[in-house]
Amino acid sequence: METAEIRRRWLAFFEKNGHTVVPSAPLIHDDPNLLFVNAGMVPFKPYFLGQETPLWDRATSVQKCVRTGDIEEVGKTSRHGTFFQMNGNFSFGDYFKEGAITLAWELVTTSQAEGGYGLDADKIWPTVYEDDDEAFAIWRDTIGIPVERITRRGKLDNYWHMGVPGPGGPCSEIYLDRGPEYGLEGGPAVDEDRYLEFWNLVFMQEELSAVRAKDDFDISGPLPKRNIDTGMGLERMATLLQGVDNLYEIDEVYPVIARAAEMTGKRYGEHSGQSAGSSHPDDVRLRVVADHVRSALMLIGDGVTPGNEGRGYVLRRMLRRSVRSMRLLGYEDPCLPELLPVSLERMQNSYPELATGFDRIAQIAYAEEDAFRRTLAAGTTILDTAVARTKDAGGSTLAGEQAFALHDTYGFPIDLTLEMAAEQGLEVDRDGFTRLMREQRERARADAKGKKAGHANTEVWRDLRASGATDFRAYEELTSEATVVGLVVDGEAVQEIAPGQQGQVVLDRTPFYAESGGQIADEGIITADGVHLKVIDVQRPVKGLIAHTVEVVTGGLQTGTSVLAQVDPEWRLSACQAHSGTHVVHAALRQVLGPSALQSGSYNKPGYLRLDFAWGQALSAATRSEIEEVANLAVRRDLPVSATYMPLPKAREIGALALFGETYGEDVRVVEIGGEWSRELCGGTHVQHSSQVGALTLTGESSVGSGVRRVEAFVGMEALRFLARERAIVAELSGLVGARPDELTDRIGAMVTRLKDAERELERVRKEAVTAAAGNLTEQARDVNGVTFLGHDAGDAGADDVRTMVMDLRGRLGNQSPVVVAITGAAKGRPVVVVATNEAARARGIRAGELVRVAATTLGGGGGGKDDIAQGGGQDVAKVGEALSAVEWRVGELAG
Repeated sequence: METAEIRRRWLAFFEKNGHTVVPSAPLIHDDPNLLFVNAGMVPFKPYFLGQETPLWDRATSVQKCVRTGDIEEVGKTSRHGTFFQMNGNFSFGDYFKEGAITLAWELVTTSQAEGGYGLDADKIWPTVYEDDDEAFAIWRDTIGIPVERITRRGKLDNYWHMGVPGPGGPCSEIYLDRGPEYGLEGGPAVDEDRYLEFWNLVFMQEELSAVRAKDDFDISGPLPKRNIDTGMGLERMATLLQGVDNLYEIDEVYPVIARAAEMTGKRYGEHSGQSAGSSHPDDVRLRVVADHVRSALMLIGDGVTPGNEGRGYVLRRMLRRSVRSMRLLGYEDPCLPELLPVSLERMQNSYPELATGFDRIAQIAYAEEDAFRRTLAAGTTILDTAVARTKDAGGSTLAGEQAFALHDTYGFPIDLTLEMAAEQGLEVDRDGFTRLMREQRERARADAKGKKAGHANTEVWRDLRASGATDFRAYEELTSEATVVGLVVDGEAVQEIAPGQQGQVVLDRTPFYAESGGQIADEGIITADGVHLKVIDVQRPVKGLIAHTVEVVTGGLQTGTSVLAQVDPEWRLSACQAHSGTHVVHAALRQVLGPSALQSGSYNKPGYLRLDFAWGQALSAATRSEIEEVANLAVRRDLPVSATYMPLPKAREIGALALFGETYGEDVRVVEIGGEWSRELCGGTHVQHSSQVGALTLTGESSVGSGVRRVEAFVGMEALRFLARERAIVAELSGLVGARPDELTDRIGAMVTRLKDAERELERVRKEAVTAAAGNLTEQARDVNGVTFLGHDAGDAGADDVRTMVMDLRGRLGNQSPVVVAITGAAKGRPVVVVATNEAARARGIRAGELVRVAATTLGGGGGGKDDIAQGGGQDVAKVGEALSAVEWRVGELAG
């Protein structure tokens, strides 16, 4: 039975049994604690936490999930994969344990001819929580499972919670005995390879007040309503129904393995045992390729793009591990163009939107592979040099600074550095690398952390949300009368906020726009009698609740106070111009470049916008001008701007574009500019007519990742100010060179040409001077134990000049006897040393790399290179003479 059919039967069965079918949420979900959706229940968390009223009593879904905590185990076991699909059925205060168990039993044991999965009832082994006599009795008495096949297990295995205070409860897991060829007899407690878990039934019945660990928590009492959350691994069930050994061999994954094996000339499974844990390294690599290619397909499909942090880094790591694995299998050419379409062919049966967006997906993935191939070429050389230096110095650990430089300067992932260093017998100072990464991130995020710090504790926000949602009035008004329903300072709820303090204010209604969808928050004031607060940020710490970060200018504010909340009207107008301008630029991009130029992210603030979009190459000046003209023509046409709420399927039907990674509810807000000219799902604030955007000027275009470009623009008064500054610069340049503005390009171009010609002539003269000086130095060479040694301090000469001088002198001294040349210089006050040896010197064991390290150590630095020529540097210019003497002494020691 194909995986898509298993999925279809699941949804059909539970829909027949009164469950509402809920589409999968995107892998990027609006949960600040998660990089990706990692469980089927994540989209339903607000219902389980009591933050929202469930829309249904019963629901079912097949949720896309990604887990990366065990990425290093992918391919090594039968249980670890990054992307997977979780079939779930949920009850919100409706049926409970008996209903969940009987529904599960019916679906898995009903014959395939009658629409079930047809598992052998005699091979099913359920587990229950150690104290859950009720679930035990249902399996024994209602279902009829012999007691010897029902296993009681403790909190680590059979109690579920979210890891934070909230709902939890015992669970019952369902296993299938795959037979003695897979392991030991005795049930799930003995062998979880032979007894494969495929379904977990969670009985949410208790409120947890504190959670210290998976098996260490406090229960405050029963939940007001008992809920059911179940998860059946779709890949696990496919493994069982397709009769394969592990999830990598099911129909949605194995075709990529087969194609990769064909490309690399490997025979999958030829040297492996039956379990994934007894696999040959080649088979592990093939599984890594198949798993990561599928995961990358799904992540890019949901709007993730490769990057150096967060979600983007996870995607980049998986793509690069795929490419790296193929190279280790012997395939050096680009591999993703061969593998990604194979994964698409299997996954589009369940997710047809992948086929629609595949041009964009492929563009991003292939560009990342191309970038990584360039990174490999440069980074591998640098890594090999660092490894060689470490070994030459007798070390066994690559310095954290070197690993950080590879990551930060060359984009070399740390996991790749770890792998490649291990292949050459070295460890990596991971602690040092992590420290440097942490320091870098702390510097980059210091401002943002200070701004958002008040939203770190979600528990206080959940308590405030329990009193009701904030009435969001930003679309209708700029000023609202409101009541203070909560105050938070340093993450703790307080009754009063005093003058000079900064904290968060929660109102029962607000006209302030909370930061979301790329649009930053409104600014303004909140006032009452004798009270004046400056609003500096507005966020949604939990769904449905809006918190205003304020600075108390005068007075003190208490909960229950009536206030007047006022948005700065100029701020809002400029913000609306920028957000509507973003939609205009997006539509212009698609009109000029084609429908695959889809937005993948945006940011706008008053007067400014930036938009990231899928595109594989830089835009020419002519293309940028065309995009700007199309956008401004739309502004000039005074197109009407409207916002309408409608069901999500209707919005998709009329062609409304969704921003990748955003989560949308049953009803969505569709913003149109000129009807179908621009039609997008959007929760932002907008102008009423396109002409109100004002002037729009593109100011830049750049790359922000593989297959992703970024355009930036000013709108309204900021655009006019930008153009005025540009005009002033042109006027100043015209005055400096004595030319009209229309003559500037030719006049400055001619000046640059003359300047380059002069620089080349100066360089020629300088090299001639260096060569002439070198000719006189050969007379200073002297014999050191049978080796001709020439040491010289070239004064202010830079590294290139010193290197040229060394190689010229080595050539002049000939090959009849051993020769060593060591020259120092001081470019911009920093000493440099270059050492060269001829073939005869090397035959006597005298190597330039060793000698240059002797000199560099004396100078307070480091260096290295090849046996014939090497370069180093240091800190102390005053010690160049001492460094040359140290080299001469070492030459004499080696020659003697």
